[in-house]
Amino acid sequence: MPAQSAPNGAPSPVALIGVGEMGAVFARALLSAGHPVHPVLRSTPLDTAASRLPEPALVLVTVAETDLAPVLATVPDEWKDRIGLIQNELLPRHWLAAGVAEPTVAVVWFEKKPGREVKVIVPTPIGGPAASLLVDALAEVNIPAVRLDGLAELEFELVRKNLYILTANIAGLITGGTVGELWNDHRDLAERVVAEVLDIQEWLLGRPLDHRSLISGMVDAFAADPEHGATGRSAPGRLARALQHAATGGLATPTLESIRQETSSAA
Repeated sequence: MPAQSAPNGAPSPVALIGVGEMGAVFARALLSAGHPVHPVLRSTPLDTAASRLPEPALVLVTVAETDLAPVLATVPDEWKDRIGLIQNELLPRHWLAAGVAEPTVAVVWFEKKPGREVKVIVPTPIGGPAASLLVDALAEVNIPAVRLDGLAELEFELVRKNLYILTANIAGLITGGTVGELWNDHRDLAERVVAEVLDIQEWLLGRPLDHRSLISGMVDAFAADPEHGATGRSAPGRLARALQHAATGGLATPTLESIRQETSSAA
């Protein structure tokens, strides 16, 4: 594991790829914990950045979901054992495809909108080699986080977050409103979306999942912030990706297809 402290005892530096709202939160946390933060701009090739900073404690990637694969494809070898990820709709297949064996992954349960303070829903689970570094850094800015023990716990938390986002966003295309309203007033639709999303997640992960525990974890997050909006600008893209995965895996998703048809006709 990369050292979290430099030879002189000072906290080791962190490279930050992506300096949007979420990247800024992590930068502030890391700086508050004493880690020098080196932002990598779009105009800077990653090979050049790695030559300038060959041994960071962490290379934290906070780019948009659609930019993740292209960024990981260009990560130089000397950084691949130092990668940190925070993206939604994330599973091990995404980092393994880029030759990243064991990243540090934060399953983020807080949001940061422009001009607003950070809003915490539930504590953020973090797994991987530099998990303690990020847990400690987030504590400096009063964002609760917990360290995970092993890949199985990380996979559970990733799927739990995926289930929350996909269910709320996709069902929300029909219902609008909040996640509390979705679960309390449109339970039948939400449960049908949940079942199909879990089928897709199982196919993507390549193994059966504990549906009961995952649904319970999703509902706990709904209850923690029932006024959270159910849908948003990313929802149509999430639905399209879910249907694409289902088609590739030969999975039946009649509820998702019905939502696609209904929202397409409405548009």
